[in-house]
Amino acid sequence: ARALNYKTAEIDRPTIDLRIPGEHCQAIMEGRHVDVIEMDAASHTGIDDIREIIEQVRYRPVSARYKVYIIDEVHMLSTQAFNGLLKTLEEPPEHVKFIFATTEIRKVPITVLSRCQRFDLRRISAADLVGLFTTILEKEGIPAETEALSMIARAAEGSARDGLSLLDQAIAHGAGHVVADTVRGMLGLADRARIVDLFEQIVQGDVTAALSEFTAQYEAGANPVVVLTDLADFTHLVTRFKYIPEAADDPSLSEVERVRGREFSETIAVSTLSRIWQMLLKGIPEAENSSRPAGAAEMVLIRLTHAAHLPSPEDAARRLADLSGGDGQRGVPNGNGGGNGAGQTSSSQQPLNARGIDMQSQRMPSGGPTAMLKAVPNDNPREMPVGRVEEKPEPSVAVRSLADIVDLCSKNRDAKLKALVRNFVRLVKIEPGRLDMRLTDGGPTTLPGELGVKLKEWTGIHWIVSLSKEDGSPTLVEAEGTAREARLTDARS
Repeated sequence: ARALNYKTAEIDRPTIDLRIPGEHCQAIMEGRHVDVIEMDAASHTGIDDIREIIEQVRYRPVSARYKVYIIDEVHMLSTQAFNGLLKTLEEPPEHVKFIFATTEIRKVPITVLSRCQRFDLRRISAADLVGLFTTILEKEGIPAETEALSMIARAAEGSARDGLSLLDQAIAHGAGHVVADTVRGMLGLADRARIVDLFEQIVQGDVTAALSEFTAQYEAGANPVVVLTDLADFTHLVTRFKYIPEAADDPSLSEVERVRGREFSETIAVSTLSRIWQMLLKGIPEAENSSRPAGAAEMVLIRLTHAAHLPSPEDAARRLADLSGGDGQRGVPNGNGGGNGAGQTSSSQQPLNARGIDMQSQRMPSGGPTAMLKAVPNDNPREMPVGRVEEKPEPSVAVRSLADIVDLCSKNRDAKLKALVRNFVRLVKIEPGRLDMRLTDGGPTTLPGELGVKLKEWTGIHWIVSLSKEDGSPTLVEAEGTAREARLTDARS
């Protein structure tokens, strides 16, 4: 709004160079300019609010060059309100400018998007946020710890507004000081150094130490889901260090993360980091949706530490291929090896390493029992399959979309289920035997179970119907309404 209405004694045109305040700048920044109108669409969603704007746009601005309407959270407007805006957006008066702001661009109708210029605002990096917080605190004379500012920058997730709100809370909690321990307790975070310790215990496969460390963090006030999320973040950080060593220079990182992250990146294999990452991605939703998040988080940690003793997929496939090659002794320790792998033949000289780090200090005692694999004789051993993938059963009726499900409801004369699917189901993902969906407001919670039973009955295969947190595509009724409105709009124009 300032740029559009910028005016000084020397400049009388729109500009982005606002270093010298213009005639209207101060009033616009204070929100009292008569020609700049801001509306919150979250609380003004109806057609009546839009009709008031439409009636006012015909009048020229009082003092500024343009009359500017700023509508925040525009995706919250009702369908009727959007329809009321279309004609004005298509042929706006030359003295009127609309600025729409939204965090849910997919919820804005395509008919509105096609009439607007789109500008995507990027997230602010954590390093820039730390610099912003430091500058503000220096001007305010408030002491702060760098580690505390880094925590706030990470929690802000690229938003300066959210970061400043958290900074205000931190100042209030710390009685005029921004301290790392106070911020950690305010955000429910675990100590980053303790997260790194927990990561090391997981990589080493020490389940007892890992559970003890998690219990200590939980008793200190850390949220179990946040602990798992921090573990995933550190896993990602170590993987980045492996390929981008200069990433350690990020000022938002603590000294512990920087130093120990580099050490781990040099000793842990990428396959191991990828496996930890995938298991954490599956475990975090389990802890979020569980009635006992601490217990669910402990089960995730147990799986992670157990996986540390398993061979990587490449090593397992290599060993299996060696054993199925017809030589029962290839890759198998001899009787004098005592189970420590010292008696392997030349075809398998590299010791089996599940973690990509030196495991010499953690081998089993020489007197312990050893599990042995024995090759099965075969006339043509090289034709033996290394592994077999079980084929998924195919449904008797192809189901690839919500429209196919509605057609099945019609063929089987289930009008109730057909109406529920059309009105309340937003499709996220569908494949044979699996349906991920999201229910709209008012949708019955029993619908996924009923739908799974009916699909099994109609297609002949078992279906897993689950609720997703993703938005998904519009319901069939919503899609038909949008298409109808687009046709009407095109017809009017």
